[in-house]
Formats: sequence, C-alpha cells, structure tokens
Amino acid sequence: MQLKATILFLMFPLLLSSKVLAQEPHPKLVTWQELAALPLAAADHKISYGPDSLQFGELRLPQHGKSKYPVVVLVHGGCWLSQYNLQYMSHLGQALTQAGYATWNIEFRRVGDEGGAYPGTFLDVAKAADHVQELAKTYPLDLKRVIVMGHSAGGHLALWLASRHKLPKSSPLYTPGPLKIRGVVSLAGITDLRAYSQNEGSCNSAVSKLMGGMPAAHPDLYAAASPIEQLPLRVPTRLVQGALDPIVPVEQAQRFTEQAREKGDQAQLILLEQAGHFDLVAPQSAAWPAILRAVDSLL
Repeated sequence: MQLKATILFLMFPLLLSSKVLAQEPHPKLVTWQELAALPLAAADHKISYGPDSLQFGELRLPQHGKSKYPVVVLVHGGCWLSQYNLQYMSHLGQALTQAGYATWNIEFRRVGDEGGAYPGTFLDVAKAADHVQELAKTYPLDLKRVIVMGHSAGGHLALWLASRHKLPKSSPLYTPGPLKIRGVVSLAGITDLRAYSQNEGSCNSAVSKLMGGMPAAHPDLYAAASPIEQLPLRVPTRLVQGALDPIVPVEQAQRFTEQAREKGDQAQLILLEQAGHFDLVAPQSAAWPAILRAVDSLL
C-alpha cells in the first residue's frame, strides 16, 4: 500500500501535466474577417503596368538611406476570384517595407473579370512582375535582389512566375524577357493544380474556373500552369505552411518540396505547427518572424 502511494505521488506531476495539456485550447488563429477589418496601409505609389483598370500595383519604399533596395513582389490570393483583391496584402507590404525591403503589391484580372482566368490572369501577373524593370528606372530598386512572395492562390502564381522561363515561345503564356528573381516565398501556396482541383471546397472548385475546365479536359494547360509540373525551377524556394490550415493542405507544400529536392532545386518547407491559413499574412501574428526569416534567407 505504501509502495502504491509512493508511485502515485511520483506520477502526480505527470498526470497533472497531461490533464492540463489535454484541456489546453487550440491556438487562436487569424481569421479572414479579422484580416479584412484591419485599417489599410497606404502605399507610397499606385502605378499602372497596363491599360486595364485592374493592371496596377502598389509600390512601397523603405525610409532608409540605402542607394538601392531589394524588392519583394507580392501576389495576393483569394482563389483567383474577382471578389478578393490586393488590399489584405498591404499589411504584409508595409511590414516588409519597415524591415528594409521595397514591395510591389500587384493587382491583376481574375476569374469573373473581363479578360481574367486562363490565360489573362497569368499574363497579367507576368506583366506586373516584369514591370519592376521599368520601375527601377525611376525608383531605387536593386534588380539583382528581387524575390516573389505569394499567398494561397497567389503562392501558386508566385511559383509559376519562377517557372515561366521554361515556357516555349509557342505557349499562350509565353512572354519575352522575364524578370530575373532570386527566389520565391510561398505562403500556403497551391503548388499542384491537378491534385487541388480534385478535392471538395470553394477554393478547390475555383481551379476549373481559372483553367477553363478540369485537368482531364486540358492536360497541356495544367502542365504549363501548375508549378509542381514545371520542376525543377532552378531558383530557391521557401514554402511556409500552417499545420492548422483548413484551406490548403500541408501535402501541397510537402510534395512540392520533396519533388523539388529530388530534381536538384533548393527547396525548404517551413511548417508552423500553431498557424492557420491567414496567420501567414498577418504581421501581428506569431508566424511573422518565420516569414521575415524566409525573406531574409533569400535576399
């Protein structure tokens, strides 16, 4: 009896710890509503890169005394749909600018906009990224240090930007003289359009709207537009993913990273155990330091 009491006494801290852990609530994740409710961060310059009203970007410049600034091109998400725009990425742009980076937060035609979806969405994103070369003629931007960062559907487009140098001239997505980039930071990016289109969900169903049909009907289009099918990219990638993300499964980042490494690319998966989908684009969240480190590692 005394031995049993001694064992229980020694195990009590462990039992108590286990009970506390079992009762510990899930971390509070940033929601879309919270992100959309934040006051918008004003841009230094709003600049058009094309004639359409949706072909523009927001340029933010650091207030430091450097001669030229490294550049982060920002590509917003929102399932490629017209009801979501670049505004929610302004907070990320402001935070990165305060950290010493120039940011070019781009808008583009999307599903539901005239001229949006395939190929217009892709061509707009390419044209917007390439416009950094024109911006550098007026603003102190370092063209030797440019990366692309995209969130969710924008993560897909950011990775695609890194692959388009491989497109043949016969491709509807081909544009000459693509911007040279040093790397990509994909925040909960959709890396595999074919696989993502097969799952249920509002964002998953948007893939066929973007591409004009399901993969079986347009295999060549998907091959040219899906980043995982364009590996190796030959640029370093950082895939930041929240383990609690209900919109983009972790497998999207995991499989891309594995296949990229197998094909010789420098790819790194940064899995944040206590983060969801929108924590990655909220500078006030606990995920922000990891995002900033990913940018620093490339620039």
